[in-house]
Amino acid sequence: MRAINTTRLQKTDQQTEGKSGQAVSGFKSAALLASITLPLLLTGCEAPLNLEGIEQEKSKSVRRTDQLQALAKSKDVIIVVGSDGLVLTGSAPELNWQRQELESKPNFVAVETCPDDSLIALSMEHQLWISDDQGASWRSSDIPTSESLISVTCGPDNSYWATGSFTTLMSSHDKGANWTELSLNEDATISSIQFFDQDNAVAVGEFGFMARTEDGGQNWAIQEPIPNEFFPLGSHFSNASIGWVAGLGGTILSTTDGGLTWQKQATPTESPIYNFYANETRLFAFGDHGTVLEKQDDKWHKLDAPKVPVYLRAGKQIDEKRLLVSGGWGALFTVDI
Repeated sequence: MRAINTTRLQKTDQQTEGKSGQAVSGFKSAALLASITLPLLLTGCEAPLNLEGIEQEKSKSVRRTDQLQALAKSKDVIIVVGSDGLVLTGSAPELNWQRQELESKPNFVAVETCPDDSLIALSMEHQLWISDDQGASWRSSDIPTSESLISVTCGPDNSYWATGSFTTLMSSHDKGANWTELSLNEDATISSIQFFDQDNAVAVGEFGFMARTEDGGQNWAIQEPIPNEFFPLGSHFSNASIGWVAGLGGTILSTTDGGLTWQKQATPTESPIYNFYANETRLFAFGDHGTVLEKQDDKWHKLDAPKVPVYLRAGKQIDEKRLLVSGGWGALFTVDI
């Protein structure tokens, strides 16, 4: 492993200078961005406009035009976020969704629950949104970077971490009042970061990038890359040694030695896999074309989910028998498990 000692620059509310010519490009980056920023296509029609149908659609809590990107759970409340400032909240098991559209219309790409049960949601507008009341109200913190940010997580100490292009990690240890920018100086996008405890974490990203920290993110050691420049659209580690990464073509790779070696696992799909969800005993994966998978006895099986031709990006088990799944074009449903 190659140790990286970094000089960290404290920033408050000022944008940093862009890194011209260092933006991540290429087919794999485009695939990742497309998976979290699908545009809403408006098409014309010669038939008379059915205003009654439009009003009925507007009255719904969840609409077929909603692009849902992520979900989280805080205490007994499920929170789903999407494009155009959309926040849905509902309590299990009834899941009577309450719809909220934030005034500034942030385009959310991720939401996470912190150890103190507060919520953080990342938007494409370089903002972190914070809720201390299970999604009822939100306040924003501007993240001072010109790099594209695509994922967010909370550290065990309730610190905030956002990752993005040019191996950038933005962190805040004071609830978003101040931010520190750290780049590992690699021309790759970090797609996720996961903490195992106060000191240890792993970050993965484009071109098979993988790095670890043993001091809470102060310094990082870059590992040998995942083979074949694999781009993990989603990743999950059950501990520092055992983990999975997923990407295009329905590909899921696994490691049992902390990423020193990887093995390809058989999956029943060729659709891109965007994300994982794990609890104490089960591991699920979600992807394009309505794909919902579960790992059973070292094999991946497709679950009996509604046959919807849309992307699915998030899921969470809400009781012993149901998995809640969300995705594009208003896809928000439960799967029997």
